[in-house]
Amino acid sequence: MGFTSALSIYSLSHPKISARAAHSHSHPLKHRLQSEAVPLTVRRRCLRFRSVVVKAASASGRGRRVYSQSQPPTINAPVKQVASFIVPAGVFVAVTFVLWKLVEKLLMPKPARSSLSAAENRSPEKAMKWSFAPGTNLLSGFTAKVDRESKQKLNEFAKELRAFRSVDVSGCNFGDEGLFFLAESLAYNQILEEVSFAANGITAEGTKAFDRVLQSNISLKTLNISGNPIGDEGAKILCEILMDNAGIEKLQLNSADLGDEGAKAIADLLKKSSTLRVVELNNNMIDYSGFTSLAGALLENNAVRSLYLNGNYGGALGANALAKGLEGNKSLRELHLQGNSIGDEGVRALMSGLSSTKAKLTHLDIGNNSISAKGAFHVAEYVKRSKSLFWLNMYMNDIGDEGAENIADALKQNRSIAIIDMGGNNIHAKGIIEIAQVLKDNSVITTLEIGYNPIGPDGMKVLSEILKFHGNVKALKLGWCQIGAKGAEYIADTLKYNNTISILDLRGNGLRDEGAVCLARSLKVVNEVLTELDLGFNEIRDDGAFAIAQALKANDDVKITSLNLGNNFLTKFGQSALTDARDHVYEMSEKEVNIVF
Repeated sequence: MGFTSALSIYSLSHPKISARAAHSHSHPLKHRLQSEAVPLTVRRRCLRFRSVVVKAASASGRGRRVYSQSQPPTINAPVKQVASFIVPAGVFVAVTFVLWKLVEKLLMPKPARSSLSAAENRSPEKAMKWSFAPGTNLLSGFTAKVDRESKQKLNEFAKELRAFRSVDVSGCNFGDEGLFFLAESLAYNQILEEVSFAANGITAEGTKAFDRVLQSNISLKTLNISGNPIGDEGAKILCEILMDNAGIEKLQLNSADLGDEGAKAIADLLKKSSTLRVVELNNNMIDYSGFTSLAGALLENNAVRSLYLNGNYGGALGANALAKGLEGNKSLRELHLQGNSIGDEGVRALMSGLSSTKAKLTHLDIGNNSISAKGAFHVAEYVKRSKSLFWLNMYMNDIGDEGAENIADALKQNRSIAIIDMGGNNIHAKGIIEIAQVLKDNSVITTLEIGYNPIGPDGMKVLSEILKFHGNVKALKLGWCQIGAKGAEYIADTLKYNNTISILDLRGNGLRDEGAVCLARSLKVVNEVLTELDLGFNEIRDDGAFAIAQALKANDDVKITSLNLGNNFLTKFGQSALTDARDHVYEMSEKEVNIVF
């Protein structure tokens, strides 16, 4: 068997060699290596053998190429001998060069696809890149640009941290590495008073960046690390660092994955700190045990003014523990406990603690805590005795008409509460009538929020009659109270006489065009007080919009600066009428009216 035949048989027995050559440009190196059945050392040996075979085959074919050409018969023997040596050598060099290039293409990836191959071989964790744009799992073809932009952003933030008094770099997702990079600038700036690193993917490891930074920076007053999953471990590290800081007055750790151990670390800090005034721990996972730790800190701390624990898991036991701590505290001014499911028993214990404390509480938030009329009774008893409470939030409980009557009875004696929110408490006309009677003699209440209560047109009628000439309510919020067009007629009549209401919220009351027309009539009358009117979600169509537009044009002394008609049924005609009215008001008086469709 000749060399040429041997080569043919070898090629047929190894089809992958020719297949690889055919597909070397369409598959990355990774897939070629995975598809090989022969080990690398064996493959290289095969390639060397192939080059030898081809060389031999070329040598064997030398005679055929020489004799197939039309050579002159007069060539001398020496010349033939030289030709027989030179021609095969040249063929050998050419074939070897071609084979080397083929091997190079098989073993080496194309430069244009190197970045893609690297991205495919990289593990998912390493492929993640922090970025200032949405999306972080980027292909490596884009990572170089992202890295440059990210570093440029970090340098800009570093300059801000070195120069300004207040810096907000929240939501940039620069992670732990970015925080370590910025920490040096934070230590350098001795005039920085407020900084926010919220929502940046910082973990417990990243909190170590504050070590020796917060000790040297005594000008910083507010530190916001909310929205970062630092967890209990991160809270412990941070609190240990803050033990030696005498400047931080406001610490924000909302939505930071804190549990009871994290709350205990905060409590230990409060026991020793004389500078912390505001501590925000909203939307974490703090349970009864964490509340107990914080209650113990309140017994010893006389510096903290505001404690935010909204959206945790205190429950009745947590409220009871917190009440014990409040009894011995003298400094607390604001207590926010919304969404802790403390219930009637929890609120009873809490009100008992607040009644015994020497602290002059001004803000109390107990909204969304499953409080019924029974719990409202305990709240009312505390309200009667309080002389410092300014803001009371009972939003989204279930006190009903009976509870509303208890609160109304307490408000007749209280002369400190200016802002009260009883929205979403299943209060009907009967309950709101009791609240309305309070306003006859109470000129302290300036904001009344009773939205999401089905008071209906009957309740609106009594409230409107009293508000015509009584009370000092400046913000009246009646969204989703089912007052209908008839209720709109009552409140529209009140606006003709009332000289205190500047903010009126009537969203979601089914006013329709009839209610809008009634309100438009009142807007034509001189009203020098009403500045904000919210009529969203009221099924108002073009006729109602036209009526309001005409009222705005007719009243040169109109004071409205904000009018919301969003989520209604206006077409382009009603919108055009309102736009023309807005332009008319500006031309006549140079007053800006912000109208939302």
